[in-house]
Amino acid sequence: MTAHPRGENPDSPAAEPAAAVATEAESPDTAAPEPEGAPPARDEDAAEAGDAPSAPDGDAQDAGEDVADAGDEAAPNTGDAPSAPDGDAPDAGEDADAAAETAGEGAADGETPGGDAAGVSEAEAELAAQRELRERIERRKAERGGPIASGAKLSGPAADLLAAVRAVESGEKPAVTFPESPAPVAAPRRVAPPPAAPPRTPLAPPPRAPRVAAPEAVAAVRAVLAEGGAPEALAARVADVLGDAAGELLREDPWRLLAVPGVRPEQADGFARALLGAGCGPGDPRRTDALVVWLLERAALQGHTALDAAAVRAALAERSVPDPEEAVRHAVAEGAVLVFHDEDEEPAEPDGEEAEETAASPVLLGLDRYAMAEESLADGLARLARSGPDPRWAGTAPGELARAVAAQGLVLHTGGEAARAEPVALAEAARAAGLRAAVAVHSENGRRRLGPEADAVTVAALLSGAAGPGRDEEGAFALDLLVVLDAPQLDVETAAMLVESVPDGCRLVLSGDPHVLPSAGAGRVFGDLLAARVCPQVASRTPDPGPVGELVSGIGAGELAQVEAPGREVVIVPVRDAGEAVHRTVQLVADSVPRALGVPVEHTQVITVGHGGSAGTRALNAALKQRLNPGPGRFGGFDPGDRVAYAEAPGRTLQGTVVSADAQGLHLDCEGRPERVVVPKERVESTVRHGWALTAHQAAGMRWPAAVAVLPGDAVGGLSRAWVYTAFSRGERHLSVVHGVDQALARAVAGPPGPDRVTRLRGLLEAVPEPVEE
Repeated sequence: MTAHPRGENPDSPAAEPAAAVATEAESPDTAAPEPEGAPPARDEDAAEAGDAPSAPDGDAQDAGEDVADAGDEAAPNTGDAPSAPDGDAPDAGEDADAAAETAGEGAADGETPGGDAAGVSEAEAELAAQRELRERIERRKAERGGPIASGAKLSGPAADLLAAVRAVESGEKPAVTFPESPAPVAAPRRVAPPPAAPPRTPLAPPPRAPRVAAPEAVAAVRAVLAEGGAPEALAARVADVLGDAAGELLREDPWRLLAVPGVRPEQADGFARALLGAGCGPGDPRRTDALVVWLLERAALQGHTALDAAAVRAALAERSVPDPEEAVRHAVAEGAVLVFHDEDEEPAEPDGEEAEETAASPVLLGLDRYAMAEESLADGLARLARSGPDPRWAGTAPGELARAVAAQGLVLHTGGEAARAEPVALAEAARAAGLRAAVAVHSENGRRRLGPEADAVTVAALLSGAAGPGRDEEGAFALDLLVVLDAPQLDVETAAMLVESVPDGCRLVLSGDPHVLPSAGAGRVFGDLLAARVCPQVASRTPDPGPVGELVSGIGAGELAQVEAPGREVVIVPVRDAGEAVHRTVQLVADSVPRALGVPVEHTQVITVGHGGSAGTRALNAALKQRLNPGPGRFGGFDPGDRVAYAEAPGRTLQGTVVSADAQGLHLDCEGRPERVVVPKERVESTVRHGWALTAHQAAGMRWPAAVAVLPGDAVGGLSRAWVYTAFSRGERHLSVVHGVDQALARAVAGPPGPDRVTRLRGLLEAVPEPVEE
């Protein structure tokens, strides 16, 4: 690899090799002219709320960071939190970005203000499915008198999901919760049947009409918001979230405002005081219930599907709740959250006593939606794992992976970028043998890298029905083999929908690199499956080639090794501060990399630790726009030719270029889309960012010919081995490291892989009993 003294570029003949990535050049700094249009070095190093790369727990890079901001302007700001402790201030600031992130929290609930965008995208179809599932969860929660049943026949939500599929197939208008969106194309919940179980009977009750907030409901909400001093612009969003009775509900319980993405607890507190006056306090049960749910939703943005009850009580105490233990009991008793014991895979009865934590039995708290997703996913994975040998696979292809697929229905495959060819070759061999096979990837970028001969589709397109093999009469994929690449990017809800759609007898291969950052959404599906060891695991022996591949392989093993880079495949650019990091990054992208390596600007991707900070995506994108496509930003901050990142759905970033704008919204030319994507103007601010610089979470599942990883000094707290591995492995031919963290890089690589996530899937999988031999 090559390390440059400050001020030199990759094409400079004075560049000399460095001993290791973390070694900073000792030659004196050479002043370089500021590139035209680049901003001066910024003095303020504090990252913006929710995006701080120096977050002590490293979770700023988790699911909550990777989408455009939303909710700050619309969220009410009517008062301070009642006697909130000083330690609360940073958390309060994080929430708007955290609610806006996951690669799309402003769009996380599928809101499409305006609703008149041309056509229906696969993202809208997926969001409709998720919204429909949430609605059914609420109905099930109201009807449930006991714990969630696991392993039941088709009924309740499962029958409803199958009905939705029938509605799509029959052409009838299905039930969704926002206007002009497609029916959720989700398969019924599939549960491992006994060996002699009769076939499932298709069910197709009439679909419900979509719920659309009536104008009078929006008007009633607007009146309540005005009375409480909250922005009236929130009215439509509140009515969409809370329903036609939103005005009455909000007046009775002002803290329901916390259900709206982007609203923070102190803002809801001020709104409640304005409505209720002296009748409310920090221990009001309505407030504490809303806070418990909000804490769990916020944890989901960081990847957790549940939280330890002790952690929830501690967080409530920081929010000035006088009796956190009673608050947790009340939330459980009211059904706002579920409580789980480690030794019990089913939710405990919500009778208050279950919320007490004992030394022998730690207690977890979770939301219904993630509990259902994890249990459904565990059922489906167990069903596939129990599938025995299939004679149709005899002799289809040589190799360990083919033998594993022939023996069992669920197989895990691990390896880097070069190893992706192995499961793709298996799918090709299956097709040659007359079997129905499909390959699914995380992003359009990943589909492009495989080439047209792989005939791959994105997971989102497969689930929405926009591409892929279609579904059979039971709503399952018409497949004999499904290969899913980039499996670490599957969140628990997407994985549950995917596995439920895999029919009995089909083989499922989940393939991915175990060292990359996990999904932007809640859950750790691939990691939990690897840890549970409920199915065969095939590790590829195909290494990634070249100096970049050698460097990344060492990082995966916890070593920051020295690599030889005779062709300047790896270059280190030391910097002293964040301002210089921005300057050097612009210089690399706009000048050095294209001139020295022949990689055009549009094929070079900048990757940094977070959105905020002096060298986060906001600062870097502003500087890169000034240099590469200067303009007034007349379309909501964007100009034609701007490179953008569009969060079309939570956890999924689509790269594109701005073409134009009109009354419909912002028109984008996006990778892999034959037609232009139109983002309604109401959603532009919450879902579209400039895209010359991305976070590592946004970049996961994608690669470019050249990558520039930016490590400013204020990013130390956000570094982890998984972050470094992900960022450094995004470059196919070249990697430049703008290095300003000294020895913190080596410490991060040698440390733990990354922040742990609290999930239940591994325990559910390990608790599945072995099949009974007959």
